[in-house]
Amino acid sequence: MGLTDGVLAIDAGNSKTDVAVVTVDGDVLATARGGGFRPPAVGVAAAVDALAETVAEAYAEAGVTSVAHVSACLANADLPVEEEQLAAALHARAWGTTVEVRNDTFAILRAGVAEPEGVAVVCGAGINCVGMRPDGRTARFPALGRLSGDWGGGWGLAEEAVWHAARAEDGRGGPTELARTLPAHFGLRSVYALVEALHLEHIAPARRHELTPVLFATAAAGDPVARSIVDRLADEVVTMAVVALSRLDLLGEETPVLLGGGVLTARHPQLEDGITDLLASRAPKAVPRVVEARPVLGAALLGLDRVGAGAEARERVRGHF
Repeated sequence: MGLTDGVLAIDAGNSKTDVAVVTVDGDVLATARGGGFRPPAVGVAAAVDALAETVAEAYAEAGVTSVAHVSACLANADLPVEEEQLAAALHARAWGTTVEVRNDTFAILRAGVAEPEGVAVVCGAGINCVGMRPDGRTARFPALGRLSGDWGGGWGLAEEAVWHAARAEDGRGGPTELARTLPAHFGLRSVYALVEALHLEHIAPARRHELTPVLFATAAAGDPVARSIVDRLADEVVTMAVVALSRLDLLGEETPVLLGGGVLTARHPQLEDGITDLLASRAPKAVPRVVEARPVLGAALLGLDRVGAGAEARERVRGHF
């Protein structure tokens, strides 16, 4: 059975996927959760196959086989050509009459605003920033890591912390408590042992992200090197936000700057204060706010925007999540 005026909302991140089937009136008929969405690692076909299992679960619960519109906010949809490729792959599944694919950062942005206007910076495994206006204008970055000029994200922070710790231990750099706290997290006695274990994958590569909270704890304890890394991240977050605001001509008006992703939603005081202070000096009318709502809400709201749903429907779906 087709839901002729409904929306399939998809928020597919690197670590997990959430989907929801929503009516044009804002009623959530079904939700489902699946694994991460990583086309660069497994290929587009395999990634969409895995996504299809989660969609099938939600459709079965909702009692539908298709909807009017698929609103998909996907990790690794970093370039317009990738969005087009993924949209074609989703359209071929016949989940909906129309399909729109956006980078998953747009889901966090839309989840945090009443109308589709503002800027969002996400710092999770990586870092990204997008902005949008109701007239359809957007601002975005390629967000391909160092290749496209990015710095930060959980993986990048862990790498930076280990870099400083290694140089402290072997004499190429100044002292830092990171040389003790990072290896200690894994029960090791030296940075050399940590580097060896990471290089030989005696420690699973996916566990590197565990070092990011250690970095923040070391900074909170007062270590100057760790604190300098956190300060640099605050500067990067604000730099991205200010550029996006400038591109959209929003520096001169009160505009929300939404902060999402695991690193920013952890509410580390030094990072949060640094972002607030830097925004106040560089974009005084920006209003920073941490978004803790599930990003699938943003995908649903973008879908409801597309099918022309009213304000009551948007509020109803917001209330559900």
